[in-house]
Amino acid sequence: MAFKADTKSSRTHSHIRHSSSDSDEYSSTVDDATHPHPPLISTYNDRIRPLLNCIDRLRQLKVMQEGIQLPTIVVVGDQSSGKSSVLESLAQISLPRAQGICTRVPLIMRLQHHLDPRPQLHLEYHDKTIVTDESRIEEDIITATDEIAGHGKGISHTPLTLIVKKKGVPDLTMVDLPGITRVPVHGQPEDIYEQIAAIINEYIAPEETIILNVLSASVDFTTCESIRMSQRADVKGVRTLAVVTKADRNPEGLLEKVTADDVNIGLGYICVRNRVGNETYEEARIKEAKLFESHPLLRMVDKSMVGIPVLAEKLVEIQSSIISKCLPNIVKKINDKLTGYVGELNKLPRKMASVAEAMTAFMRIIGSVKESLRKVLIRGEFDEYPDDKSMHCTARLSEMLNEYSVNLQLTGGIERKELFLMEEIKVLEEAKGIGLPNFLPRTAFLTVLNRKVNGVSGMPLEFVGNLWRYIEEVVTKVLISHSENYPPLQASMKRAGQSLIAKMKDVSVTRVMEMVEMEKITDYTCNPEYTVIWGKLMSHQKAFMEAVTTDHHSKPAEIEIEWLKVEVGHLRRRYDDDGGEVVGQAFDMKMRMMAYWKIVMGRMVDCMALHMLYSIQNLVNQEMEFEVVKEIMTPHGGGIERMLEESPVVAGKREKLNRSVKLLRESKDSVTNMMDQVAAYGD
Repeated sequence: MAFKADTKSSRTHSHIRHSSSDSDEYSSTVDDATHPHPPLISTYNDRIRPLLNCIDRLRQLKVMQEGIQLPTIVVVGDQSSGKSSVLESLAQISLPRAQGICTRVPLIMRLQHHLDPRPQLHLEYHDKTIVTDESRIEEDIITATDEIAGHGKGISHTPLTLIVKKKGVPDLTMVDLPGITRVPVHGQPEDIYEQIAAIINEYIAPEETIILNVLSASVDFTTCESIRMSQRADVKGVRTLAVVTKADRNPEGLLEKVTADDVNIGLGYICVRNRVGNETYEEARIKEAKLFESHPLLRMVDKSMVGIPVLAEKLVEIQSSIISKCLPNIVKKINDKLTGYVGELNKLPRKMASVAEAMTAFMRIIGSVKESLRKVLIRGEFDEYPDDKSMHCTARLSEMLNEYSVNLQLTGGIERKELFLMEEIKVLEEAKGIGLPNFLPRTAFLTVLNRKVNGVSGMPLEFVGNLWRYIEEVVTKVLISHSENYPPLQASMKRAGQSLIAKMKDVSVTRVMEMVEMEKITDYTCNPEYTVIWGKLMSHQKAFMEAVTTDHHSKPAEIEIEWLKVEVGHLRRRYDDDGGEVVGQAFDMKMRMMAYWKIVMGRMVDCMALHMLYSIQNLVNQEMEFEVVKEIMTPHGGGIERMLEESPVVAGKREKLNRSVKLLRESKDSVTNMMDQVAAYGD
C-alpha cells in the first residue's frame, strides 16, 4: 500500500560550506517584525477531524485486538535524535526529559485543535482517565509510565494515551515509541535493544502504518538503526517520512543528504530546528523560519522541506490520505468479522433452562449422529468430511475387504512344500479300510480340507479386529463432533460408543469362528461352478496317467493342468508299485479339492462382506441409540440433567464472542456516525 504526499523538494546538490559561528548567529536571532508566527493549524482539519475521531475511537475500543489494523503515524528514532523535541513542537507541550530512555511505553498522542484558549490535557491507561495540565504533564506521564512499566528503566508494550486539546495544534494522532539504544545503561535490562526492536517492529510492520523517522543532522543517515528498521518493514520506502533535527547545529552537507536520498525515503524529508532552552514555542518557530530563510547553507533547502509548520501540514495531509485509503477496507473487515462472530455465536448451544429442553437437544444430537453415520458408513456421502479421507468410509471398507480377499487367496493358494499329490497319497494310505476298492474315502477329503482351512483360519479374525478398530475410530469421531458443546455428555457418548463396538466385535468374532468351523466339518456346496471346475480339471486325468505310466522314458516329466504346471516324475515309481490305483485316487481328490477350495475362498469373503454390512446397518439404525441412551441414564452417566451445565470451555467461548461482537458493533456505529458527519459537512 503506497501513500504519496506532494513535495516540491529540490534535488539539486550543493557543496556550499559555512562556519559554525554563522550558524549560531542565525539560530539566536529573533526578528518579530519581519518573521510572523507561521500557523500550525492545517486547512485539512475541519475535513479530517471526523475521520480522525473515528480512527481514534476504534483504537480506543481496541479493535486492533480483533486483527483489524488501523492507519497510524508511528514515530521512531535513535536515542537522542531529537524525537521528543519534534513532538513537543507539534503538541506545544513539554514531554519528560531524562538521561537514557525517556519513552518507556508506546505513547499515543492525540492532538486536537479547539477554539477554547484553555488547553485540555488528560492521560488514559489501565481503563482510567487522569486529568492534567501543562505544568504537571511531565510528572503525570512519568507516574503513569511507572505504573505501566514499573519503576526503573524497563519498557512495556502496553500503551499510554495522551490527549491534547489546544488552540493552534494540528489534528494528528501519532504513536511515539522508545528511542533505539544498543548499549544498556545502569538499571536497563541487558536485552534492552531486543525489547525496543520488538516494540518498533510490531508497530511499523502493518502496511497501514506511516513511519515518521526522526534523524539527527549530525549523523550519517545510512548508519542509523532507525533507518535500518524502517527499511526492513518498508522496503520501497513508500510509507516513510524523515524529519531531520538539529539543522541549525549541523548545516554543513545537509542539503546533499536530503536531496541525494541514499536511504530511500519515499515521502520525503522535513528539516527542522529544535527548540532551545526556555524559548517559547512561538519564539522557536520564528527563529526556525529566520534560520531557513537567511542561513547561507540552509536557505538553499527548498521551503517545502523545512519547518515545523510544513511538517505539521504534511503529516495532516498524509494522515488524511492514509485514512481515506484504508477506511473502506476497515469497514469491510469490521463487517466480515462481525458476521463471522455472530455466526459462531449462533452455532453455540443455547443455554437450557429445563430438563425438557435438554432432552430435546439430546435427541437432536442422537439424530444428527445417526444421520452422519448413515452418510459415511452406508450411503458413502462425505460432505461433512470432504478432506478427511479416513472418514470416506465406504471406500475404506471396500479397500479393507479387497485386501482381505487378496491375502486370503494368496495364503490359501500356497501349496504345501511336498511334491505334487504326495500329501493326498499319504492321507489316502492312512484312510484305508476294509471295503470295496476304487472308492474315495470321505474322511481323506475332510482331512485335507481341515488342513487347508486351518491354514487361513486366523485371517478372518484378523480382518474382524481391523474392521471394528476402524469403525470405532469413525463412530468416536462422529460422536465427539456432534457433542463437542456438551463435554459431560461427550464423555458418556464416547464411552457408549466404545462399549457398543466392543460388544459388536465380540459378536463378529463368534460369527467368524462359527464360519471357519463350518468349513471344517462339511464339504457341501450347491454352486454349479464346483462341478464345472472339477470337470475341466478331470479332463486332464488321461494325459496325467499317461505321463506316469511305466513307458515313461519318452514322456516329459512336467505337464500342465489348467492353471497349474506340475512335476510328475516322482509319481512314476508309485505307479509301478501299485498299478496306479492310489495315484489315480490322489489325482481325483486333488482336483476335487482344487475346485471346492475356490468355492470355500469365495464363501469366506462373501460371508464376511454380508456380515460386515449387516453389522454396520444394525449399529447405525438400532444399537447406537439404545446404547447411548442406556449409558446416559445410568448413575455414572450423570443423567440428562448434566446437559444443563454449560462447560467452562463453551462459557469462555461465548463470553469472548459476546465481547468481540459488542466491540465490533460499537466500532461499526462509530464508522456510521463518522460517515454521517462527513456527509453533513459535504452538504
